[in-house]
Amino acid sequence: MKKYFGILMFNLLIILIGIHCAKWVTYDPHDEFKITDLDYFKTESDYRTAMVSAYTPLQWLNLVVVVGDIAADNSVAGGENASDIVDLQQIDDHTITGSVDNGVLSDIWQSAYEGINRVNYLFQFKQTNPAGDNIDFTGKEALYGEAYFLRAFYYFTLVKMWGDVPFFVDKRLALESSGKLTRTPKAEIYAQMEDDLLKAIEVLPTTQLQPGRVTKYAAQGLLGKIYTYQNKYTEAAAMLENVITSNRFSLVSNFGDIFLPTGENGPESVFEIQYSNLFPYYNWNGGQTKGQGNYAVQICGVRNLSGSADMPFAPGWSSNLVTQDLANAYDANDERKNATAFNIEDYKNANPSFNIDYQVAPYKNTGLYNYKYLPRIGQTSGQPELNYSNNYRTLRYADILLLAAEANVKSSTPNVVKAQTYLNLVRRRAFNDNAHDITLTGDALFDAIINERRLELAMEGERFFDLVRTGKAATTLSKLKVTLTDNASFKPYQSPKNDLFPIPLREIQISGLSQNTGY
Repeated sequence: MKKYFGILMFNLLIILIGIHCAKWVTYDPHDEFKITDLDYFKTESDYRTAMVSAYTPLQWLNLVVVVGDIAADNSVAGGENASDIVDLQQIDDHTITGSVDNGVLSDIWQSAYEGINRVNYLFQFKQTNPAGDNIDFTGKEALYGEAYFLRAFYYFTLVKMWGDVPFFVDKRLALESSGKLTRTPKAEIYAQMEDDLLKAIEVLPTTQLQPGRVTKYAAQGLLGKIYTYQNKYTEAAAMLENVITSNRFSLVSNFGDIFLPTGENGPESVFEIQYSNLFPYYNWNGGQTKGQGNYAVQICGVRNLSGSADMPFAPGWSSNLVTQDLANAYDANDERKNATAFNIEDYKNANPSFNIDYQVAPYKNTGLYNYKYLPRIGQTSGQPELNYSNNYRTLRYADILLLAAEANVKSSTPNVVKAQTYLNLVRRRAFNDNAHDITLTGDALFDAIINERRLELAMEGERFFDLVRTGKAATTLSKLKVTLTDNASFKPYQSPKNDLFPIPLREIQISGLSQNTGY
């Protein structure tokens, strides 16, 4: 799928010069369609090309993962100094304001809405031109199932970051929409996500020939997660059970193998965002995230790292540094610790033949790096920083098990045995034994599950959103994440203000959107 996406997306960039859908919520008239619905969707290829286009903005959301840990207690922005990737520093230090746009947040907002516009292109054609929608081909219904999933995924990204957001379905934004947008209550948007995913489940296949394509199980997993975010635990438990009992997924025996190139789209992958370096991206001015590569990988690397030819790691920007607090949360026998928190000095001492040299992270140094997405030699091309091919493991089977464990604890008819079973499946993989099984019940079991999510999914972008949705953010994040003299700008976490991010200023100025509380 990665190579398939790479080729089609490259060609699509050329095609979409004429048919490019409306960019962002802030509509730019230069992005008006040159070819209309009536001129397009004449062949099966048109439909499939439009669907590939709808997948593309998934790749641009790679910084959501970084934000999900930096905004929490798992990592710090790091970098060269206080102004290095200043947008991440603001998120780390809780110093974002509503009066100045944060580039990372604006990019995520724009990318998610670009995805929605591209998906809605498919739906709008069916709505406005049913007579023209007369091309039938095998898999057409399933293709629209993918579209339903993608729309739910994009809106889920927006809602968990901003709460109430502009909402539209079955149409693209038109020029006349500019300046007239309003924010829709997130409950209404969640209802649409649920409806979209239920429709997707009805028509999606259980397997796809191309890795990265949405399956029925991916839709069930995402719906179960969305139910969990709304505390609809009974519905979540039932939906997630479908994925578990399908017997299509299993936990990889060696945790660290998941994040190797050979671990991509493996037996634990329920849904995975595909990245490629087949057509190198060089355009810094066009947005670092807008290529086919996973730009966020470069952020995690050790600064000025060098060594012998057989040393496997590539240098990076010493950002998104793992906190000592996270490292200390792991039991000494937990295999996930070394597969998550990479200590470069320990590695250097253990591998003298590599002749490793590096620069200690100049700012907010913790000595620990994100091993899951540490840049490696051979995984990039062209402009190295922009073209890492590392997939994001967006929905892993372990995530499904822990969500199901949580849902079974909080369900209207709790099933403690199931909750413990799913939790301990994850723990047995981490410890290679059952001596660390958890036998707690009630609230203590719930807390253990949330803590397990931190340990299992650390540096995968889940931590901040888990803390917010469970009401644990204020008490957990009100403390200083690290004690560093150069972190003087840090402001204590405030709830409800910091539970959401500020609406991008440009959207407020153009459309008059209301700002989130406290900004």
